[in-house]
Formats: sequence, structure tokens, C-alpha cells
Amino acid sequence: MRIMQNQPASAISRRKALIQVGSLGAFGLNLVDILSARSKAAEPSPIKSVVLLWLWGGPSHLDTFDMKPASPLEYRGPFEPIQTNVPGLNFCELLPNLAKVADKMAIIRSMNHASNDHGIAGTIALTGSQAGAVSLGGAVSSGAMRPSIGSIIGRLNPRPSGHLPGYVILGSQLNQGLKKVVGEGGGLLGSTHDPFRLDYDPVEGLKIPSLNMPPELSAHRMDQRFAMLEEQAASKSSATVSAMDHHYRLAHTMLSSRQSLAALDLSSEPDPLRNAYGRHRFGQCCLLARRLVEAGQPVVQVNWSTHVECPEDAGDGGWDMHDRYFQIMQDRHGWMLDQAMSTLITDLQNRRLLESTLIVAVGEFGRTPKINDKAGRDHWNPCYCAVLAGGGVRGGALIGASDKRGEHPAQRPVSPADLGATILYRMGVTAAEITDLNLLPQGTALTDIFG
Repeated sequence: MRIMQNQPASAISRRKALIQVGSLGAFGLNLVDILSARSKAAEPSPIKSVVLLWLWGGPSHLDTFDMKPASPLEYRGPFEPIQTNVPGLNFCELLPNLAKVADKMAIIRSMNHASNDHGIAGTIALTGSQAGAVSLGGAVSSGAMRPSIGSIIGRLNPRPSGHLPGYVILGSQLNQGLKKVVGEGGGLLGSTHDPFRLDYDPVEGLKIPSLNMPPELSAHRMDQRFAMLEEQAASKSSATVSAMDHHYRLAHTMLSSRQSLAALDLSSEPDPLRNAYGRHRFGQCCLLARRLVEAGQPVVQVNWSTHVECPEDAGDGGWDMHDRYFQIMQDRHGWMLDQAMSTLITDLQNRRLLESTLIVAVGEFGRTPKINDKAGRDHWNPCYCAVLAGGGVRGGALIGASDKRGEHPAQRPVSPADLGATILYRMGVTAAEITDLNLLPQGTALTDIFG
């Protein structure tokens, strides 16, 4: 045998690899198989559920997860940063419980897009696209509206008969002013893939709009109404009738089988846990989200509010605080978010569901780094935060960065389309599956967040 001397180590390793591949070929394996297996081994297993905490109205990044204590007072505001359980990572002092679970979270500090109109920004954030968005003034953006990320996942994860659809929203139709905001629905996929809505009222309890019946409506009369609806649907083919038929059939099935509503029964939860989530609407909806995830629900969206405005502005407690901002943050919004979200993370972890569930907390944009003359912050879309927890995220990871005053991304800008692509990636949705729905894939998934 001739001995080869002075060969580079790389040449030896390449030759050795080729010899190994050649020998494996006899067993039905080739280089493509090996590389494919290696690629699949590097991919994390898909998760089972997504919980989107939709912070409608737009929270400020400077008073939550991206504080700027070295900036001038008119930027940094009155709140102080506190150390989280991740060395070097600080949150706002209003979020002490979230600071204790920062090792389960990843923070994106460079979210941005092109609109500061709630209606347009809401559509961009929920669908990744401005197409079909309606502004506060009523102008409609060109193009056909894409489905929300929830609708895509729900379409690809059909639920058994008698169960809730794959996409559930806890909360009413979003509004800015007196106008409804679009983007939560099926878009190009059709209205049958709109979300199924539930809600919770601290006084009235669970509210299921599709199942509401007048007290005088007996079971027999209810069956008659469903029979009439079926006759009408058979004689018409409009999309509206089709969507109504879909939701009424679901309502009928659920009414006929009340055990299917077991996941929505908060009365079976111990009082200490309900108190830990918070007896306010958002807290109890987060608890409902956990119960739905436990029951196998693929997508649950928890709307912080219906309106962007606070109650003082004829809303129901949204994050759109142009004045009295810091007082409201201290009295209500800060501790409510801290209480509910931190408990959701801990509760899912205790039940061994956190790794298979991705929590995403985000609004349609942020708020101005510079405080206005009403002691508030205005709309700000050039830079804001999104928070991910569970779902295999690298705890304590920071993605992107804002500049020294939090005005613009300084590193790695991330768009809502990128965030949507990241959610789809973790749910195991492929580009081929998206194109099979006659949709163009959009955005770039932040794959390095995980692992």
C-alpha cells in the first residue's frame, strides 16, 4: 500500500467522508439522505399551540421591555429599570413578576413597520401586510386582504366535529374610534376561517356570542330555527350565508353537547390560581387561554381590549394613552399585564405545556420615545417591542436593538411579517403548505431565537 504523506487534514477528512458515504450507499443511503437527516435533526420539533396576547392600542417599549435610563428625562419617563433573573437584562419596575421569568422569554427590540394609524397598523401586525387595511378616515388600502396568522394555522389544523375551530379569539371585534378594524379574519381564505369569538366578563362570566339564546327559546324552537337556516343555506350560495351556516352549525353542535364546553368552565379552577391570574377580564381570559391550550387548541388570541382608548376616553381600557399615561400605567396596565402574563407562563410550565406552547405579546406599534406636553406618549411605528415566551425560545435572548433613545432600530430590524413567519415556523407550517393555500410566503422566520 502506498502511503500518502503531507496531505492537508481537510483533504483527508473529505476523502474519509466520501469513503463513508460510498460504503453507506450499499445500505440504501446516499449523500442526499444524510444531509436531509442532518437538516431535520437540527430543526426543533413543531409546537402544538400559540397564544397571542394582543395588546391593542400600542404599549410603549420604553416603559416595559426596552428602557433607556441614560436618555434625557423627557424620553425615559418616571419609571426605573429593575434587574431580571437574566444577568444584564432589565425590565420596567412595573413588571417585577415578569422579571422573575425572563429566562423563559425572548425580547425583540427592533419591531417596525410603515403606519401609525391604528387601523392600518393593526392589519399589518395581524396579517403581515397592509393589503385591504382600513384607516381611521375610512380609506381602504389596495390589494386583497391576507388571512391572519391565526386563520392560516386554524385552516391547517382542522378540529374534530363538535370542538371549537382551530382559531379562537377571546374578545370582541377590534375597534378604533367607531370603526371596526380588519385583519383578524380569514381574508383570502374566506370567512369560514374567521375566528370563533368568546369573551369573559368579571361580572357576567363567560360570554359566547354564537351561543346566546333568548330565555324564551326552547330546545324545540332552537332546532326549528336551525332547520330553517339549513333550508335557506340550501337555496342560496352566498359567502355570507355560508359563513353564517358554518358558525350556526358549530353553535348547534356545542349546544347539543355541553361537555364540549368543559374547557371554558373557569369555576373548576381553584380560587388561588384565579386570583394569581387576576380577577380582571384580561387575567381571566389568559386563564381561559391556558385551559384551551390544555384541551388541544392550536391558536388562542387574547385581546387586551376592544377599543384602543382608555375608559376615560370612552374606550374600554386600551393602550392608546396620549395623556395621563404614566398614572394609568402605574394604576392599571402595568400590574395587570405583569400579573396575567407571568402567571400564564408559570402555569403552563407547571403543567409541562410551556415548551409546546408559544406565547407572543405584541401590539400594533409602540409609543413615542419623547413624552408629549400632556404627560403621554403618542403613536410610534418606527420601533417597538414584541415578547415571546415558551415554545422553545432561548431564554433571555435579545433580538435586534433600538438606538440610544429608542427611536429607531439600531440592529436587525424585524417586521410583523417576520414575526408571523416565526410563529408559522414554530408551528411547523412550511412554505409549500402556504403556497398550497394560494398564498405567497412572506417574512423571514427568526429561527435563531429557538434552541
